[in-house]
Amino acid sequence: MSGTKPDILWAPHQVDRFVVCDSELSLYHVESTVNSELKAGSLRLSEDSAATLLSINSDTPYMKCVAWYLNYDPECLLAVGQANGRVVLTSLGQDHNSKFKDLIGKEFVPKHARQCNTLAWNPLDSNWLAAGLDKHRADFSVLIWDICSKYTPDIVPMEKVRLSAGETETTLLVTKPLYELGQNDACLSLCWLPRDQKLLLAGMHRNLAIFDLRNTSQKMFVNTKAVQGVTVDPYFHDRVASFYEGQVAIWDLRKFEKPVLTLTEQPKPLTKVAWCPTRTGLLATLTRDSNIIRLYDMQHTPTPIGDETEPTIIERSVQPCDNYIASFAWHPTSQNRMIVLTPNRTMSDFTVFERISLAWSPITSLMWACGRHLYECAEEENDNSLEKDIATKMRLRALSRYGLDTEQVWRNHILAGNEDPQLKSLWYTLHFMKQYTEDMDQKSPGNKGSLVYAGIKSIVKSSLGMVESSRHSWSGLDKQTDIQNLNEERILALQLCGWIKKGTDLDVGPFLNSLVQEGEWERAAAVALFNLDIRRAIQILNEGASSEKGGLNLNVVAMALSGYTDEKNSLWREMCSTLRLQLNNPYLCVMFAFLTSETGSYDGVLYENKVAVRDRVAFACKFLSDSQLNRYIEKLTNEMKEAGNLEGILLTGLTKDGVDLMESYVDRTGDVQTASYCMLQGSPLDVLKDERVQYWIENYRNLLDAWRFWHKRAEFDIHRSKLDPSSKPLAQVFVSCNFCGKSISYSCSTVPHQGRGFSQYGVSGSPTKSKVTSCPGCRKPLPRCALCLINMGTPVSSCPGGSKSDEKVDLSKDKKLAQFNNWFTWCHNCRHGGHAGHMLSWFRDHAECPVSACTCKCMQLDTTGNLVPAETVQP
Repeated sequence: MSGTKPDILWAPHQVDRFVVCDSELSLYHVESTVNSELKAGSLRLSEDSAATLLSINSDTPYMKCVAWYLNYDPECLLAVGQANGRVVLTSLGQDHNSKFKDLIGKEFVPKHARQCNTLAWNPLDSNWLAAGLDKHRADFSVLIWDICSKYTPDIVPMEKVRLSAGETETTLLVTKPLYELGQNDACLSLCWLPRDQKLLLAGMHRNLAIFDLRNTSQKMFVNTKAVQGVTVDPYFHDRVASFYEGQVAIWDLRKFEKPVLTLTEQPKPLTKVAWCPTRTGLLATLTRDSNIIRLYDMQHTPTPIGDETEPTIIERSVQPCDNYIASFAWHPTSQNRMIVLTPNRTMSDFTVFERISLAWSPITSLMWACGRHLYECAEEENDNSLEKDIATKMRLRALSRYGLDTEQVWRNHILAGNEDPQLKSLWYTLHFMKQYTEDMDQKSPGNKGSLVYAGIKSIVKSSLGMVESSRHSWSGLDKQTDIQNLNEERILALQLCGWIKKGTDLDVGPFLNSLVQEGEWERAAAVALFNLDIRRAIQILNEGASSEKGGLNLNVVAMALSGYTDEKNSLWREMCSTLRLQLNNPYLCVMFAFLTSETGSYDGVLYENKVAVRDRVAFACKFLSDSQLNRYIEKLTNEMKEAGNLEGILLTGLTKDGVDLMESYVDRTGDVQTASYCMLQGSPLDVLKDERVQYWIENYRNLLDAWRFWHKRAEFDIHRSKLDPSSKPLAQVFVSCNFCGKSISYSCSTVPHQGRGFSQYGVSGSPTKSKVTSCPGCRKPLPRCALCLINMGTPVSSCPGGSKSDEKVDLSKDKKLAQFNNWFTWCHNCRHGGHAGHMLSWFRDHAECPVSACTCKCMQLDTTGNLVPAETVQP
């Protein structure tokens, strides 16, 4: 426009046309160029769009503001505000409709000439046009014109005005506005409020004012400097934006005393602020001499009634072009699309890409939102990656009560799916530790039981005196081998490894039988061979070869074992040393490594990583001297800790070393579930207080809550309090008297007090107990239940109309202090309440409070009231 930067406007109802306002009006038509070439004379707007100039209107000089007529007919009618205050109706193109032909060229003239700053068409009555003018001491600054007003010669004389040289048509000058507002003030910006035809918001010189045309003598206003560019959110008609210098103020017309939000102040003055017409709560701002447009995404979150919170603002910037931007205009229908205009009239068609909000639920469902679309990531039917995720595994294990079996501890690996050999080794180790700890405590009460949970590393180090070796004969061979004499500590180590049972019997026969039943013939044969029983080893291999699951290779291995010879230079020893590495099963490899090894040198067995740790440790306890055993255990422990191998718990026990090992395991797998249950099994107090252990436990509790496994989390807390009494929380909530403030339930079992028991106050659920309906401290009566009208403290079962079906089923074997139906419950908003059972029954069928004349929607105030536990949901 003349003397100012150019502006740009989209046609309200023609989505492919826009006008550029400068010293003249230029109408453009936008076309897609995806499948066609750029036409001659067209301007490239983007990679897939171009603009063609349709017409130019230069009949209205000294333009200061332009507003496009909002109705469908006529299509290209515009109101132009001029520097002398006049408002001229003009058109871009020929309009053949005679009904509106007389509007073209019509002028609306104020009493006193001064600049017209802003124009606004009424969205409900399309014939009303509001104009905001500069200040004049004897005139109004807000004039509302009716463009269809009739000419009245007795009031206004008609003048004939030449539009331009060569035109002979006359124009009717209208000088009587429909309404006059804002006397002795200046109007800088205007907008109609869409909720009412006769409400107008104006940015005056020093205040924002709301004018009601039904009573023009009064106005509602607020003093502020932010009076420029007032604009109403098209999706939230009570929210208005305005600006002053570099700061934007957001107003709520329902609380018009002050801005509800002030956006971050920009270093340069703002030139334009506009709400997106296709997107809720998206505000675009432009500063002077800038090539970026700042976007403010305002998001409201639901809050309880009465809370006043500011909306969440997400700010970002977009750069539609490299040059400075003079103005921009949102497209009225295309989502997030805008046209930007530079000072040299270069234009660019730009689409603001939506932020992608990603949400990953605790049950591994992945969804994301982009604009108005919501996408869900669907797993392929043949994709098993979801089943391998540790979060999915922990969730399924929690449903199967994994970790809660404290009697048969070894069964927990079955509850985990019996798929992970490390978990199987861990829970068998913990089972043996619990078993032998109880056995030791019964035999000799003292501190010896805690040694078991310290692991084999500590047990071996505590060995008193040197262990001597002795020669033992083989079963089935004419040969003798040096084996260490087993002291008490080595016997305990073998018991923890599972090779021998508790007691004085050192026979490995029962262990071999259990391995054969499980189909582990190679392992059973190796254990038999390590116990110098080659005949039993061959027998086991033959059994395995004859079974359905066994392989023919076992017969070949049995045949090779039967040809064993002790001669060092024999062909048998040479061939077995060469070919044993080609065997797939590690236990078959170590069998031949043991037979071909030199006395005292068993590295081929001890460092075969594919053999279970418990078998290698048991072998070391039988064949290594004290110094060799200590070095080997120390080295193996460090390897297990670095790898985070749960089999190493056998060595470290539930000690600080065990926490280090478990930390490596959690870092590698993320399995805080196993870490929590394992550390709670038998760790000493100082280990349980370790920050890492507490971190795993709290994270697992939070994970159960996130899955809505609230019952499972409660079971875990009970399990934790049994194994770690120090974790049991103190009472946090109690019912107090309204008059004296003393606790009514002060004899709760968690807080020892002198005085009567909890059941004496009538909340035990038994009608035969004494009922106290008054405070035990001040004897004032307790509140009445809003439904049964009987004083609180009276059990539901003894209330008139109470039935046994209302009582909750006792879910635990322990005696409860009170049935849930008898609990005191009340709304924190209206303070009405009663027995929990009665309240639940009421709110199943009603939304409002049961007290007469109270309209509080008590149950709806609880944001988690409609949530249900997810334990019963099938995975």
